[in-house]
Order: sequence, then C-alpha cells, then structure tokens
Amino acid sequence: MDWGWLLLRSAILISIVTLLYLSQRFWYRGLWRVTSNWGRTWLRVSARLIYVAALLVVVAAAASSMRSNQNHFLRHFSLVSGLAGLWFASALFAYVSVKSVHGLDRGWRWMGRRRARQTSAAQAAAPVAHGEPAPDVLVNPSRRYLFQTATVAAGAMPFLGAVYGFAGERLRYQVRRVEVPITSLPAALDGLRIVQLSDIHLSGYMTRENVRRAVDMANDLSADLAVVTGDFITGVNDPLADCVDELRQLRAPLGTWGCNGNHEIYARAEDSAQTLFAQAGMKLLRQESKELTWRGAKFNLIGVDYQRERSPKGRKMQMIEGLDPLVRGDMPNILLSHNPNSFRRAAELGIELTLSGHTHGGQVQVEILDRRFSPARFITDYISGLFHRPLFAPAEPGMGERHIALNLQPGIANLYVNRGLGTVGAPVRLGVPPEITLLTLRRSG
Repeated sequence: MDWGWLLLRSAILISIVTLLYLSQRFWYRGLWRVTSNWGRTWLRVSARLIYVAALLVVVAAAASSMRSNQNHFLRHFSLVSGLAGLWFASALFAYVSVKSVHGLDRGWRWMGRRRARQTSAAQAAAPVAHGEPAPDVLVNPSRRYLFQTATVAAGAMPFLGAVYGFAGERLRYQVRRVEVPITSLPAALDGLRIVQLSDIHLSGYMTRENVRRAVDMANDLSADLAVVTGDFITGVNDPLADCVDELRQLRAPLGTWGCNGNHEIYARAEDSAQTLFAQAGMKLLRQESKELTWRGAKFNLIGVDYQRERSPKGRKMQMIEGLDPLVRGDMPNILLSHNPNSFRRAAELGIELTLSGHTHGGQVQVEILDRRFSPARFITDYISGLFHRPLFAPAEPGMGERHIALNLQPGIANLYVNRGLGTVGAPVRLGVPPEITLLTLRRSG
C-alpha cells in the first residue's frame, strides 16, 4: 500500500471539503446579514428557509449522482445534480476570490501603517492621538471604494462566468481538423479521415438532442472511420441506451468503433455498453484489436477499457498491460484508450497513434500573462490536442526527450486528446468549448 499517495489524496479531499463548507457558511452568513435589514419577519425567515431547503436539495442531488442505487428518489433529477455542481463550484471560486481581495486589502492597510510609522519616526513627528495611524492611511475614500468595488466584482465574476459557461460555451460545438504524421504510412492510407467523439456524458444537462447535433456535425465531415473514446454517461442513473441509440446514427464506410471510459466503471456499465454497441451494429473494443482495410491497405485498430494508473490501495500499476500481442509490426496501429496517460506505454509498444479523451480540456481554462492554466494539469501532461513521442522510447517520463535528441528512434508516436462533448461536476465550460475532431493521416518518413 502506497501510504504517501493515500495521504496526499486524503489531504486534497479534506481541503476541498473544508473549502466547500467555508464557502457555503460565508454565503449563508451574507444572506443572514442582508435579510436582517428587511422589515417583515416572515420575509426574512422565508428567504433563509428557502436557501437552506435549496441547499439540502442540491446536496442530496449531488450525493444521489454518486450512488449506485437506481431506485433512489432523485434518480430522475440529474439536472438538479448538475445545477448543484454549478452552485458549489461558483460559490467556492467566488468565496476564494472575495477572500483574496480581502487579503490584499489587509496587506495594503498593513503597508500603509508601516509607511506611516516610518515617516513619523524619520520626521520625529508627534504621535497620532491614541497611538493610531494617520487617518488618511486607515480611512482613505479612494482605497475603500477601490476594494469595495473589487470585492463585489470578485464575488460576482465566478457566478457570471458559470452562467455563461453553462448557457453558452458548453453547447458551442467546434470542429477541429488535425493532420497526423504517421511513420511509413502505406500510400493508400495517406488521407484516411477519422472522426472522433469523446466524453459525451449523456445526462439531464446533456440531452439526446445535444448528442444528435454533434452526430450530425460529425456525419457532415464525411469521415472514413468513426470512433468514440469513452464516458458515454456519467452515473448509473443516466440513460446509456439512449446515448448508444444516438451514436448508431454515425456514418462512416469503416464503421463506428469505441472503448469504455472511467465513468462506465463507476456506472457498472462496461458490459452493458459492449452489448448495446453490438446490438446497434457498432463495436466496442475491450483489450482486443481488429484489422481494417482501406483502399487495399491494412491498419490495426486496438481498443482497451479505462486504464487505471493506481490500484484502489494506491499501488502504481503498469498501463495497457498485456497489450503486446495485439500490436502489429507489419501495419500501422491505432489505439483507442480513454486515459491519455497510457500514451507513454503505447509509444513504447510501437503504436503510431493513440486517441484519448478523459480530460475535457480541463473544462475551465484561463490565460494569465500569456500562460494558460487548466485544472487538468493536476492529472496529466496531455490536456488537449496533438502530442508526439518517439516510437519504442522507454515509458519513463523524460526518456522520450533524450531519444529525440539522439535521433535513435525510427519514427514518431502520436497522441490526440479530444476535449469531449459533455461535462462532469459543474456543467460549465470556459475557454474550452466542446469538440468534434476530424483527424487526417499523413504519410511521414
């Protein structure tokens, strides 16, 4: 058992729960102060009770979304659980923002007092009455107005951003066209087009109509092969059959293929997804491969279930273990693996292209001083887009870079990470719109 890993996870969980508690207490106390000025008692009490009741509902809905009991009374209200995530995330970020402004305000006042003391000492001036700093340090109308305005803005921006991310960018599907260089790709396969969907998360706030729109956009690209890289639903109460029924409308000469994601594990739906795919005339690859032919040339399509990096006890595990026999040396290999962190091992095995999802691009991405920050950075180096690594390079981090420098490898392995369609936790996207990818294979070397 890896005690260090378990302690780290526990510390992170405790920190998040503590922040959630503090943020909810902060906003409830703010509501209490505001309503205390209301003249009618029944109005004050009603507002507070409504807040508490709404908070209990969203807590129950959030807990329900993590349960496996399909008979739970909130099973039909997955939209409520989504809005619960929206509220908790917005309230937490707003709380942190407001507290940050308060911290700056206190720091500003402390520096003002310090400068006042230094000036007084240097000038040998008489001390201010009662030993307090000069009035212009403590009571500066401009400073007070500045920080009051900043506090209001800091508290409002996360809520406004969440509303925009929920109502706007979350449903603004984008088509990304990417050319992928494949070492020694047969001439007949040059120009092969693959359309990729990922992380659909069909639920109360990702409807069948939303999925159908994405499928229609994918079909408009006239791809030769369609793939779906996992997370069809979020939890056990979500309609997996409805999701598969929409995906069966994907059209491609080489068919529609897929792999399971981590949420199929959480929903105990890995076997069900495989069965439903087969009934719909599609194929879900589970630690298996299929040789496909296009214009007389062959390539090897491999699919795996979600690849865990650690066991439930925290022990580090090797990814895509036992896949060696499925990798072909006489034709290009394409791997469908939901977790992009399997890329290093895939490159080591000689797989030319890995298609993944899982990260959602972080769902929220901000740019500060020309640097982008994403929550997905905490779980992977591969947030979204196209990545390269030498074929057959050892899977240890950093080894690939040395092999590139020495030019010892015969080719390059590629990874493409799709930003996905749906969301998890808060149903919000900011700076990371949902994605439909058209990948075109190009001959290289």
